[in-house]
Amino acid sequence: MADFHTASPPSGAGATHAPTAGYTRGSEASRPPNVTHVPIEQAAGHPADNTQTDAVNAIPVEYASERKIRERNKLYYRFNHWPIWIFVFFIAPGPLTFDLFERGFDARMALWLGAVLVGTGIAGLRGALPGVEPRPYIIRFTEDRPNPLYRRVCYTFAWSEVVTFAVLNIAGLVVAIATGQWYLKQIYWYAYFPLAGTIWLLGALGRLPRVKPSTKGEGHERRYFYGSVWAVCWAQPALWLLWKIVPRTTAGDAFKLVVFLAILAFVGNLARLGRLPRTRPIVPGELAVSD
Repeated sequence: MADFHTASPPSGAGATHAPTAGYTRGSEASRPPNVTHVPIEQAAGHPADNTQTDAVNAIPVEYASERKIRERNKLYYRFNHWPIWIFVFFIAPGPLTFDLFERGFDARMALWLGAVLVGTGIAGLRGALPGVEPRPYIIRFTEDRPNPLYRRVCYTFAWSEVVTFAVLNIAGLVVAIATGQWYLKQIYWYAYFPLAGTIWLLGALGRLPRVKPSTKGEGHERRYFYGSVWAVCWAQPALWLLWKIVPRTTAGDAFKLVVFLAILAFVGNLARLGRLPRTRPIVPGELAVSD
């Protein structure tokens, strides 16, 4: 990891800068203003080594990398990303997913899983799934390139599930606490597709991070996406476990809600501070590879 890159930090959102004259590696005098030199591993809470980064507004920001930019994705890398998109599209029909957790696997789910396996398998062979491409699509995070349709579709569905499942579970807990009755199945049946459909529409209009027509903002948009994914991936399993072991009483449901919201807030804040993988801002000028 290099100490610094020869690109200056952004002066505005999405701005692209030419190299700053006299800004050399390790030069204190030439370092841009309002930037604090912080060891990258120290910023992440690990012992520092020779790897370094900068911190802007107390958030670790990586400016450069000396690692070799890969020209192609290895076969195992591509294959390991395939199950992610199988899962994303398999749980897209929310009411069906609710039945899966309530009653277990059945013939409907087997048919849907088979369709997802075939669809994502064909897309993967064609390099039309994020992370499953023969070579990375995004190398320079601030490059203004068209965002391919397959990326926009995949990340739209991922966003819809990140948001919709969390919102509906919160709604179900709130209703249970207020009424003393569980209506979560009815909430999923009537509210899932209107809410998810709204997010799908926002994705179609290019209004979601990582789903915009251009990839220019990827260096920041990816951190919003991964931060949200980290939060729900910690909170949802915890809520499922609480559902199994905590009595379904008003006090028990209130406890579940508090824990669920606390995990979302805690992990979300870690992501905001750049303490989780892929949640550090990538500033203009850095060469890197995106999934």
